Amino acid sequence: MENKKTNSNLSRFELIRRQITSNQCLNQKYTPQKSDDDVVIISAVRTPMCKAGKGSLKDTNTEIMIETVLRETLKRNNLDPKLVQEIIFGNVMLPGAALYQARMAEFLADFPVSTNLMTVNRLCSSGLQAVMDVVNQIHANQIDIGIGGGVESMSQSNMSDGLSPDKLSDSIFECEGARNCLIPMGLTSENVVEKYGLNRKDLDQFALESHQKAARAQKEGWTKDEIVPVKTILKDKEGNAKDVVISLDDGIRGDISMEGLTKLKPAFKKDGVTTAGNSSQVTDGAAAVLVCRRSKAKELGLTPIGRFISYAVAGCPPEIMGIGPALAIPAVLKKCGLEINDIDVFEINEAFASQATYCVNHLNIPKERVNPRGGAIALGHPLGMTGARQFATLLSELKRTNKRMGIISMCIGTGMGAAAVIERE
Repeated sequence: MENKKTNSNLSRFELIRRQITSNQCLNQKYTPQKSDDDVVIISAVRTPMCKAGKGSLKDTNTEIMIETVLRETLKRNNLDPKLVQEIIFGNVMLPGAALYQARMAEFLADFPVSTNLMTVNRLCSSGLQAVMDVVNQIHANQIDIGIGGGVESMSQSNMSDGLSPDKLSDSIFECEGARNCLIPMGLTSENVVEKYGLNRKDLDQFALESHQKAARAQKEGWTKDEIVPVKTILKDKEGNAKDVVISLDDGIRGDISMEGLTKLKPAFKKDGVTTAGNSSQVTDGAAAVLVCRRSKAKELGLTPIGRFISYAVAGCPPEIMGIGPALAIPAVLKKCGLEINDIDVFEINEAFASQATYCVNHLNIPKERVNPRGGAIALGHPLGMTGARQFATLLSELKRTNKRMGIISMCIGTGMGAAAVIERE
């Protein structure tokens, strides 16, 4: 009886040791050595990204987009849905971060009631945060396998009017930091331009290259393994619906020119340089990332395509929120003992050409390593989806080019940046 109790205690202490070791691994120096406690990525898929209001997914409900990527995740991995312990989705524009829609989509995709689900809103990093929340649950030994993702139907959602001045307390306007959280995103772009001396020509050139890279990737078929087609309906101007299958991003403009970009008027400030052409597009889409403990992957016969190395979020002034990646990327690299030159591909969200240009220049990132398949200026930025979408894009590009290390990063409204380091397996 005494020996049994001792063995039980040893097992409990060993579990605690493993949990501490797992939690610390996100803060340790990077090592190529693999461990059964690694959190690995098994698959990452996304829907096409389509222009809000007039694109091919404008009539597709949020739950249908989520169902589509969940079903594809199960199909690609021949995975029994009963084995998935947690699903977390990011969303920004729907009440409750689309919790009801996500839970309904889970059932539509034939997951059992035992598969838990939650949603998260961290503005533009919601999709990345959702995946990282699953990763953290695995590191904490709460689960062994889960799906993180993101979704946004900007066609069918409206930003809440809860930020109207008449609905806020007077104290907000007496606090500079709180007050600056209300600055429209477009004006934060102009603030970055003014503070760091950026010019219109460079921003339009950045936007041009985003479309050119995205057009090439689409033409060459690089994105086919990222995208799962969506069976849905599409309504014409008279409201007549027809069944369609959508398989291509539709915001990319392969024929765009500097001349055309130069003609666009400032969108947010009379004498500004931020235009519709050098800003991210409003877009619809969803993405899902299957992650698990390496030992679980071995048990289930799943083949990892990547593993998590580290993650960081860094704060910055709300009025220049776009510089977030310039702070988050060094923070995450420091955690794992890597440097800019160790990273092969950077997926940096292009909320605006202004902030993306500043971050790339400030960190001295080689241009050819940044968004090689184009970014949000060409593809669009479905707010809650983007961070999850970047996993599919990054891992597919690393595989295509036989590269190893990548970073996902974005700025976050109210003044933050997030970044994650991923290694391809």
